[in-house]
Amino acid sequence: MRTGSEPATARSPLRMRRWLSLWGILWALFGLVAFSLTGRPGWAAACAVVLLLAILDLCVITYRMRQGPHYQPGRDIPPYEPDHGDGRPRPGPGADDRERNGGRAGPSSGRP
Repeated sequence: MRTGSEPATARSPLRMRRWLSLWGILWALFGLVAFSLTGRPGWAAACAVVLLLAILDLCVITYRMRQGPHYQPGRDIPPYEPDHGDGRPRPGPGADDRERNGGRAGPSSGRP
């Protein structure tokens, strides 16, 4: 169910995150090389940490983009219909066991 003020046609910002991650990788790599050559090991280590985080973020972004339109819809895929709160309960784990046991949780023993 939608609870915020987000638009109904919102799209995932993964493409923008990919470009920002690539930009961060370039700058962190530049800083790592520059600080290593000038003899600043603390700043070089900080740039190395930022570089690793940017590479990790790029891997996560790539994974999510490859999951398909459910997680990264394109412009040609309409947005999903939001939950309108019609009050129907959604079955959770073990719902079949509760129905068989007359509302009690747990596996059915086969006895009345």
